Amino acid sequence: MNCIAIDDEPLALELLQDNIGKVPFLQLVATCNNAFEAVDAMGKHAVDLVFIDIQMPGLSGLQFIASLEKKPLVIFITAYKQYAVESYDLDVVDYLVKPVPLERFLRACLRARELFELKSGQAETATKKAKDHFFVNADYSRVKINFKDIIWMKGYGDYIKFHLKSAQHPLVVRISFRELDKELPPGAFIRIHKSYVVALDAITAVRKNSVFLGDKELSIGETFREQVERLF
Repeated sequence: MNCIAIDDEPLALELLQDNIGKVPFLQLVATCNNAFEAVDAMGKHAVDLVFIDIQMPGLSGLQFIASLEKKPLVIFITAYKQYAVESYDLDVVDYLVKPVPLERFLRACLRARELFELKSGQAETATKKAKDHFFVNADYSRVKINFKDIIWMKGYGDYIKFHLKSAQHPLVVRISFRELDKELPPGAFIRIHKSYVVALDAITAVRKNSVFLGDKELSIGETFREQVERLF
């Protein structure tokens, strides 16, 4: 996570920088003495998390965060307790009162990471849901595959055969299931065997050891039996 530290007190800023350096998943991209320097830093870097003091000359930490249209995650670090309620109106991650024990600082950072991963996962899911197709390299071309056109897929090492509603013969593509999983929309397909992924909409019947796609019967692998049973 890229972060910046903002404090008008040099010693406090130095201590904050040292604490950030102890957290392995944080990357400090800028230190700032006031909110105006922070504006410049955020224009130069993608910032995921802001550590900021409240009482600063010119523009307070509260005023600065409130002014941002697109807000990163925020942790206030201040010597004043009385702004805590006002800060949470800004939907901040945490409010730390100086002096901050390292254990308390780390706990705030872990909370920020959880929120960051949650938001990143939601954004990825939303992007997947919005897509209705993807492109693959096949037959010396970039071929478009619509998700709704896929009936089932069979893996052969580094290759996958796509059985499509619109094609009489399967389309052979050099891609792994691991790579394919990044493209497929969540909740639309299920892996029933180490070699088979099927479209849920195409399944017409399920038995203990098999899944049917019309008159096509595919075996359920032992490793995947529980998740198939749980789904159906």
